Amino acid sequence: MAGLLALSRLIDRINEAIGKTVAWAILLAILVSAGNAVIRKTFNMSSNAWLELQWYLFGAAFMLAAAYTLKQNEHIRIDIVYGMFSRRVQHWIDLLGHLFFLMPFVLLMIFYFIPYVSLSVRSGEVSASAGGLVIWPAKALLLIGFLQLGLQGVSEIIKKIAIMRGDMDDPNPFISAHEAAELEGKAIADEVRS
Repeated sequence: MAGLLALSRLIDRINEAIGKTVAWAILLAILVSAGNAVIRKTFNMSSNAWLELQWYLFGAAFMLAAAYTLKQNEHIRIDIVYGMFSRRVQHWIDLLGHLFFLMPFVLLMIFYFIPYVSLSVRSGEVSASAGGLVIWPAKALLLIGFLQLGLQGVSEIIKKIAIMRGDMDDPNPFISAHEAAELEGKAIADEVRS
C-alpha cells in the first residue's frame, strides 16, 4: 500500500500544480475579453482569433482544473442524502462512485477523444471563422483534461481504500452544509468581536 500511496501523492502534487497554474487562465481570458471589447468600441474593429482565444482559455481553465477540483473534494454531490450516513458509508459511496461512475465515464471519453484529437492534429484543423485559430490545441485540452481526471480518479480510489483500511487519516472529513454555515458564522462573529 505504501507504493500506491506514493503514487497517489505524486498524482495529487501534479494535479494541484496544474490546477493552481491554470487558474491564471481565467484572469488572462478576462484581460483578452476586455482588451478585445476596448479595441472593438474604440477602433471599430474586432478579431475572431481574440474571441476564440478567450474561449480556449476558459476551456483550458475548466478542463485542466477538473482533476484539481476532484482532489480538493469540491465536486458536486447531494449532501442532504450523503450527510445522513456515517463517514465509513460515505467512503464506500465515494469509492463505488469513483469505480462505477467516474472511471468508466473518463475511460470512455479518453477512448473517443484519442482518435478525435489525432484526426484534428493530422489534418491541421483550423477554425471555420475568418481569422480564427487552429482547433487541435483546444481539442487536445479535452483529452489532457480527461487523462488528468482519470489519474486523479486512481489517486482518489487509492486514498479511499487506504482510509478505510486505516492506513491514512481522512484528509477531507465531511462537514454538512449546516455545520459549515455554523462554523462560518462563528468565525465571522469572532472576527467582529476582535
